[in-house]
Amino acid sequence: MPSPVISATGLWTPPHSISNEELVASYNAWAENWNRENEAEIKSGMTEPKPMSSVEFIEKASGIKARYVVDKDGVLDPDIMAPRIGERPNEQISILAEMAVHAARDALKRAGRDAKDVDAVICAASNMQRAYPAMAIEVQEALGIEGFAFDMNVACSSATFGIQTAADFIRAGNARSVLVVNPEICSGHLNFTDRDSHFIFGDVATAILVEDEAMAPKAHWKILGTKLKTQFSNNIRNNFGFLNRAAPEGIGAPDKLFVQEGRKVFKEVVPMVAEMITEHSAELGIPAAELKRMWLHQANANMNRLISSKVLGHEASEAESPTVLDTYANTSSAGSIIAFHKHSADFKPGERGLICSFGAGYSAGTVFVEKAG
Repeated sequence: MPSPVISATGLWTPPHSISNEELVASYNAWAENWNRENEAEIKSGMTEPKPMSSVEFIEKASGIKARYVVDKDGVLDPDIMAPRIGERPNEQISILAEMAVHAARDALKRAGRDAKDVDAVICAASNMQRAYPAMAIEVQEALGIEGFAFDMNVACSSATFGIQTAADFIRAGNARSVLVVNPEICSGHLNFTDRDSHFIFGDVATAILVEDEAMAPKAHWKILGTKLKTQFSNNIRNNFGFLNRAAPEGIGAPDKLFVQEGRKVFKEVVPMVAEMITEHSAELGIPAAELKRMWLHQANANMNRLISSKVLGHEASEAESPTVLDTYANTSSAGSIIAFHKHSADFKPGERGLICSFGAGYSAGTVFVEKAG
């Protein structure tokens, strides 16, 4: 049976970064305007004033200090408070596909692989910009790849679900080289007028090249085991979809953007993920002490700190559980892949690590890897 490995990863970062200071200034200006315009209702007790945000609040709640975005001006304009990304004609590559192509080319270059050698493309991300044709097929066309392609959405866990799917294709003999891309414009579904979540997300694209070990470059990552888990929850939700037009009374409501019950998510996801990692490592016979590094989903620094301490038995150092959350913020499916991409070059052959993602659904995925070369 063919053995699937990770040959390389790729990363594309937008050119614009927004600091917490910039974001807070924009939000507070919007909140002050809103409170002024609704002063009468606030005084009468009919509505609550919008609270102010602060850099201290954001960093204590999340560990985030900045985020990259595709459009900065619209997000920071108190009269807009949303990215402004123009529609493109059908003849031009769409923006999410373009981002994915950039990340894919980076991964292919690092693996020394030509796109024509790839058999399949999986676009695994939280938000697709259209229902059809699939983003993955557009990426396939742009790169000149034959074979097949499709989209899949498992929210923040999409990348690890994509890795297992690609690995299964290789084990079954349906493909020898599979490109998994994770383009995320999370700023598009973030409510920048919600003080409790306006700082959470950023934009980025990552790619993972999963291949049969027989054709992989010498320096690759053995996939020791993958495990997926889902458990239904309404605590992270986005109700935007094609049926919105059938219920016009709900158009523009807050639930058509990202909404979450943050405290419930923290309380329920942390033990679920820690237990899943521990169980999977036991199944594979890999003690936590043998893990050089855990590349966890980058949603919240406090969550990662607690998960890693439950798994390792002590608070993880930056080397054991690196963070990219401070500069990238939460990039949904791409977060753990960014951490892996940026913090894995120091591994020696035989050293092991864990890629782990978790998020809405609830969903979670673990991928144990070992450096070869």
